[in-house]
Amino acid sequence: MSNEGLYIRDTGAGRPVVLIHGWSCPGQFFRNQIDGLQGQARCLVPDLPGHGLTGDRLPLSIEAAADAVHAELAERDITDAIVCGWSMGALVAYSMIERYGPDRLSAFVAIDMTPKVLNTSTWQNGTLNGLNAELNQVFLDAIVPDWPKLPGRIASRLFADGLPVTQAQKERAAQEIAKADPVLLKPMWASLTAQDFRSLLQDFPVPFHLVAGRRSQLYGQGVHRWHEAHVPDFQLHLFDRSGHAPHMEEPARFNTLLTDLIDQR
Repeated sequence: MSNEGLYIRDTGAGRPVVLIHGWSCPGQFFRNQIDGLQGQARCLVPDLPGHGLTGDRLPLSIEAAADAVHAELAERDITDAIVCGWSMGALVAYSMIERYGPDRLSAFVAIDMTPKVLNTSTWQNGTLNGLNAELNQVFLDAIVPDWPKLPGRIASRLFADGLPVTQAQKERAAQEIAKADPVLLKPMWASLTAQDFRSLLQDFPVPFHLVAGRRSQLYGQGVHRWHEAHVPDFQLHLFDRSGHAPHMEEPARFNTLLTDLIDQR
């Protein structure tokens, strides 16, 4: 089903769980949760603007994505939801809360994400590779012309550093990422790297759970420590054998965390 062009999977029965995907990795990257939570949760899983079956039908920005997801929740009268945002999806959730308030959700789960992706002289909790405004512009300029090379590199960085990953697992991820249109992904990357939600997180309105891969290639312990020091009602869940995608790398443990939250009232 769709609202104003947003494609969203709405499957299962029970307490609503909203699963918001990362950049270049549309909703089917939550397949382990869609399948694993059947009978325990109603999973709502959008393809954000620029991605999957939504494609170019909506403006290509974090704010437009937040507006579209909120419209879906309102149309379905979703309340008491557990909202889970992976990477870019966390920023979409933050924008939605900032723009519309927290009334439709009762808990939030971020998967391996920082409130501000770009590093500066006073903020070193962006990406571990030191991405700053200047380097980001180089990447933005390369997304379209270099796209044939990028899906494999992006897929490799999803998984735990230093642990074996099956070639089939990497290839499946790369094949899904390769289906994306880099012309649409570029403005979404520009929008996500322009965001800074540190102020929102320091006054976050619902319980906050950060799920992080201990072997993430994207974000490190500084991000964890910042959340511990600044976010109220916060819990950190470290996944020892995961990188940037604990919901894919350790799906059973991740699904148990979600079902524990589902059972809390």
